[in-house]
Amino acid sequence: MTSTTTTAEDIMPERFYIDPYQTTLATTVVSHDEAGIVLADTLCYPLGGGQPGDSASLLLADGSRLAISDTRRDKASRAIVHSVAADAPRLATGSAVTLELDWARRHRHMRIHTCLHLLSCVIKAGVTGGNLSAESGRLDFDLPEGMELDKDHIERELNALIAANHAVSVQMTSGAALKAQPELIKTMSVTPPLELPEIRLVAIDGIDLQPCGGTHVRSTGEIGQVVVKKIESKGARNKRVVIALADAP
Repeated sequence: MTSTTTTAEDIMPERFYIDPYQTTLATTVVSHDEAGIVLADTLCYPLGGGQPGDSASLLLADGSRLAISDTRRDKASRAIVHSVAADAPRLATGSAVTLELDWARRHRHMRIHTCLHLLSCVIKAGVTGGNLSAESGRLDFDLPEGMELDKDHIERELNALIAANHAVSVQMTSGAALKAQPELIKTMSVTPPLELPEIRLVAIDGIDLQPCGGTHVRSTGEIGQVVVKKIESKGARNKRVVIALADAP
């Protein structure tokens, strides 16, 4: 497969890819209706790929604030819509605002999402689903016949990979190139859009390479210690493994 390391600017225009560590942004309002607020530019990651939409706040010109409870991408327009309370004052198009990301929550998403990539390396089985929150994450695995999972072993392996502080980076490839190496697609239930000329890959140096559209930390050491909370049966062969950050509230 042909792939090259790129800067985030080459991936997508959204700032959560350009710099997932940016926390404030001066921008303007494009529209505000019952669905929410669309901004000329945003830091907020919209719900997708098992990762929640970001929360944030908008600092207005008069010093007041609007809380953004969720962020989603409109299916028709592809615009990123910021959810605010239904009774929030309507902002006029062109209004200058400062977006302030709920960084503590986003950073936990980044830590857990990166850890789920490590989990897919520790457990060598097809992934049938996954999800995450600011406290925990889970992957569901289609286990080969006879394969057993040991909670303590998985936890030790995860924390060893985290402690090794492997670099995390982004690469780009084409749908055609990804078709030639289907083993990189670990999620059995969702296939990346292989018709696209460019597909985003997340690389954990020496450990993993797989397509992913989420936000991630710069190195595995940033994840911090994790615990395996439980392993559940979700069918004859399907097992759910739930992990959490050790410093989760």
